[in-house]
Amino acid sequence: MMGQAVEGASEKKGRTVASVTVPVECADPAAVVFSSRRADEPWFCWEQPDRGVVIAALGEVVSVVTRGPGRFSEVASECAHLSGEAVVIHQAPDGALSSPTWVGGFAFSDSGASSPEWSSFKPAAMVLPEISFSTNSSGTTMTANAIVEHRADAASITAAVMTRIAALRFMELPMIDPHPSHRPAISSTRTPGQFEDSVTAALGRIRQGDIDKVVLAREIVVRAGSAHNPAAIFAAIREGFPSCFNFCVGTPEAAFIGASPELLVRNAGRSVSTVGLAGSARRSSDPAVDDHLAQKLLSSRKDREEQALVVTGIVKALSRLSVWVEASEDPEIVKVANIQHLATPVAAQLSQPRTAIELAGILHPTPAVGGEPWKSARLVMDEVEGLDRGWYAGPVGWMDGSGDGEFCVALRSALLRDRDAHLFAGVGVVADSDPASELAETEMKLGALLPLIGG
Repeated sequence: MMGQAVEGASEKKGRTVASVTVPVECADPAAVVFSSRRADEPWFCWEQPDRGVVIAALGEVVSVVTRGPGRFSEVASECAHLSGEAVVIHQAPDGALSSPTWVGGFAFSDSGASSPEWSSFKPAAMVLPEISFSTNSSGTTMTANAIVEHRADAASITAAVMTRIAALRFMELPMIDPHPSHRPAISSTRTPGQFEDSVTAALGRIRQGDIDKVVLAREIVVRAGSAHNPAAIFAAIREGFPSCFNFCVGTPEAAFIGASPELLVRNAGRSVSTVGLAGSARRSSDPAVDDHLAQKLLSSRKDREEQALVVTGIVKALSRLSVWVEASEDPEIVKVANIQHLATPVAAQLSQPRTAIELAGILHPTPAVGGEPWKSARLVMDEVEGLDRGWYAGPVGWMDGSGDGEFCVALRSALLRDRDAHLFAGVGVVADSDPASELAETEMKLGALLPLIGG
C-alpha cells in the first residue's frame, strides 16, 4: 500500500505527501515511540488516559515553522494544503483519525522561545511525522508518511519507509531512577520576593483601571545529578494525572513535558468545545476536607470573578465565528492530583468550517493565561513578568487530515534539557489578589511536577 501511495504522489507536481493508515495491535504506542526514537529526530506523545485517547509520533517528514503575528494562520494554511493534496490510503475503522495527522505546538508569544534553553523550539512548529499511532474508542491505527517530489524514485522512498517500520521496537517505559548520591538543586530564576513585587506592580495597574486581570508566571530550575529522563517522567505523569492532557514534545536537544488540566479547543467538523479554567485550591487526602475546600473555592468571590472574566473572553472570541455559543451557567470543580480548579465547559457550533490550528489561534491566549483586556494586559505582562515563557501556556496538540483536532494549554509543564528542568506556574492577578497568596498558589501548582522531577 505504501508503494501505491508513493507512486501516486510522485505523479503530482511539486512535493506531495503520501500517507497510509492501517489498524494495528499496540498496547502502548508511547512506549514504542520512546523505544524507537533516534537521537537526531523529534517525537511527540499525547495521552488522556481517562478518555482512552493516545497520539504518539516519531520522526519528521516535513515541518511547518514560522513566527510573528500571523503564525497560526500561516501554519494552518500550509498544513491544510499539504493534507488536502496528499495521496491517502486509509484502511482504518470508522471513528479513526483522518490521515495524515500533524503534531506540535506554539510558543506563548509570537516571538517566544528565544532564550538559549528554548533554542530547539520555535514560536510555531507543527510536524508531519514519519510514523504515528492513534488510539481512541475505535481502536489503534498506525500511519506512515512520506514526502515525495515529482517523478521521485518511488521504490527507494517506499523501501526507506518500510525499513523504518521494521525497526520499530517496544520496551516498557522506565521508572524514575534518581541519582544515588546527588540531590537535585532547586533555584528560582527570580526570587519569591521579586515575584511578589511583580504582583504588587500588576495590582497597581489594575487599580488605575488599565486592566481587569493579568496572568503572571514563575520559573524554577531543578538541576539533577544526571540527565532527566523524559520517558520515565512521562510514564509517571500519565499514571498520576489520568484526567489531564499528558504531553511530551521532544527534540534532539530537549523535551517539553506536562500534565495540563486545561483544554484550549477540540473540534470535530463544525462542533467546538473548550473550557474556561480559573480559580484554584489545594487538595486534601481527607475527603471531607477536600470537599470543604471545593465548596470554599465555589463560594470565593475573587475566584468566581476571575472565572467569569475567562468565560466571557472565550464566549466573545467564539461568538464572532459561530451560529451559537453556550457556556454552562455555573462552574464545576475539576480535581487533579494536588489541586482543584473552577471550570466552565463551553460549546459552540461554527458558522463555517475551521481547522483546529485556526481555532487555537483565535482563542489563544484565553484570559486564563493572558489577561483582560489582552492588548493592555500583554503590555503589563511584558513589563513585570521578567521571563521567556517559551511554550509554557501555549497551545500544544494535534490536527488530523480533515482539520479536526485538539489543543491543550501547556500548563503544569517543564522543559527538560540535560540535567536542568525548567518548571513553570502562573496565577491570575485581579483586584482582590494578595501577593503572598499568589506566591503560595504558584508553589501549589509547581508541586504537581516537582516531586517527579525534583525527587
